[in-house]
Amino acid sequence: MELTRRQFGQITGAAAAGVAFSGLGSDLKPVMAHARELKTKAAKETTTICPYCGVGCGAIVSTSQATGRVINIEGDPDHVINRGALCSKGSSLYQLAENKNRLTRPMYRGPGEKQWKPVSWEWAFATIAQRVKATRDATFSAKNAKGDLVNRTEAIASVGSAAMDNEECWIYQAMLRAMGLVYIEHQARI
Repeated sequence: MELTRRQFGQITGAAAAGVAFSGLGSDLKPVMAHARELKTKAAKETTTICPYCGVGCGAIVSTSQATGRVINIEGDPDHVINRGALCSKGSSLYQLAENKNRLTRPMYRGPGEKQWKPVSWEWAFATIAQRVKATRDATFSAKNAKGDLVNRTEAIASVGSAAMDNEECWIYQAMLRAMGLVYIEHQARI
């Protein structure tokens, strides 16, 4: 039998289509779902903002009512920025929340020490507050070289987070300005 290239292509295509829709597992009848109930049915949903970049995409975190653990994270379809879509990093937020290697308490390594040691939240907050106040008090300038009133410290800087919403940013900025900080930056601008 003599075939042209066109005839060979037509016969091969028809054979491939026949094999694809034959008894090789390609069935057109409805498939029964394996899950009897959604795992997020009784979960508490909380909206949040992705912490990875400066875009500020919205996400919905579902937590188990029984254990309080995160069971699902997905994009927020009502969020004005991402409309339910998440990038590859945002899609992996679950791994950030539920990770056995995640630190759950503050760690401290003193000057010259080689090992980190766990400390209490109370100690960490008190120590940070004392060091910020000591630095501010030691470096605060009420007036500049020309005698102008400036009320500032140039020894402390702050870098904001993309995980903060506008209201949190406003409160944070107000606190930093009240302390006299000049060097205030945000992750989205860097």
